[in-house]
Amino acid sequence: MPRRVCFVHYHEIGLKGKNRSTFENQLVRNLRRALRDWPVGSVRRISGHILVSLEGRDADEEVARAVSRVPGVARVSLAYVCALDSDEFSAAAVRALHEAGDFQSFKVHARRSLTTYELHTLELNRLVGSVLCGEFPDKRVDVHHPDVTVYVYVVQGCVYVYAASMPGVGGLPVGTAGKVVTLLSSGFDSPVATWMVGRRGAVCVPVHFSGRPMTADTSEWLCQDIVQALEPSGMVGRMYVVPFGERQREISLAVPQGLRIITYRRVMFAVSERIARLEGAKALVTGESLGQVASQTLDNIAAVNEMVGLPVLRPLIGSDKQEIMRRAEEIGTYDISSQSADDCCTLFMPRRPETHARMDEVHAAWDSFDHDAMIDELVEEAEYVDFDQCPSYRPPRGLRARHSSLAPIEPDRNA
Repeated sequence: MPRRVCFVHYHEIGLKGKNRSTFENQLVRNLRRALRDWPVGSVRRISGHILVSLEGRDADEEVARAVSRVPGVARVSLAYVCALDSDEFSAAAVRALHEAGDFQSFKVHARRSLTTYELHTLELNRLVGSVLCGEFPDKRVDVHHPDVTVYVYVVQGCVYVYAASMPGVGGLPVGTAGKVVTLLSSGFDSPVATWMVGRRGAVCVPVHFSGRPMTADTSEWLCQDIVQALEPSGMVGRMYVVPFGERQREISLAVPQGLRIITYRRVMFAVSERIARLEGAKALVTGESLGQVASQTLDNIAAVNEMVGLPVLRPLIGSDKQEIMRRAEEIGTYDISSQSADDCCTLFMPRRPETHARMDEVHAAWDSFDHDAMIDELVEEAEYVDFDQCPSYRPPRGLRARHSSLAPIEPDRNA
């Protein structure tokens, strides 16, 4: 019986012109890392696709699911690998169609990149189609809108045959779009924002502002769980934790109540930008959605943006909460974010936060305490925890304070 492999399809990478091989090679590296728990024989480029084969066994749906969760993968198919023998690949087509489940109509789609092979695509379509018609006399051929399509690809001396495909997450391979720092909380929004930017090829470095020592460190553990939930995508190499609770107390005593949140966020943005520059990151990422809470009005966003010179990416700016929560379910962070935990977002909150801040009032509040010293101290106090997720992540030389208790937890890959 022919062996089975994962036949990986991509979309955007195929449009990259002269840079295409760079994207393909990065996807190959990311797939190798994602499949490190399987006996991978080879992961290689093959005529506009990536081919994943295992040693000593066939690829199966479990392997295909792992492949499908890697950014850059549009679809993955479990394909039979056949010799250039019409009887062999026709028999494989029959098996592939048997595995397709219930259907009433089908068609054969053949493609030939091996031009020395004697059969042209139309001849391949007729040959395999006639065999399938004989095996499935009660099914009809529909070349326009079939229930099932059987693909027959002649590539580099082999024939790959499959019928069913599993959708991937799409996007671009992580490591092809540079590095970003994301402001990560244990809520719903920022994990989704992190995933969306990582899906566009960015290496993500989350920074979590903890309410410690004024609150427990529960939110830090939840953020670690969130990073582990994103593990199949391979987009996070390190997470920073900044104990912010004591500084929030200082701010709450110094600035007008209505401007506390804006001032907190100005400090958070300034600290995150400093970490981003140490990391060599090119942008900050937040989970803000326009108008969702008081700090996310246009006036308040402008008051916070003033603090940084790096671009601030807001992939959720036009999303509503229902859309964000649906995406959280898809990427596996919903249940974690549903757990309640006190963090910096719950500390010293004003009864009536300012929704349309005036810049002169914001500047007066900002000058009412030694913000430069506070930012310096918070950067020095930042702790980190590393994750074996992202082959493209390179740690900086600075910020050597390892988190005293958090540590990567091996995910349960059988869950």
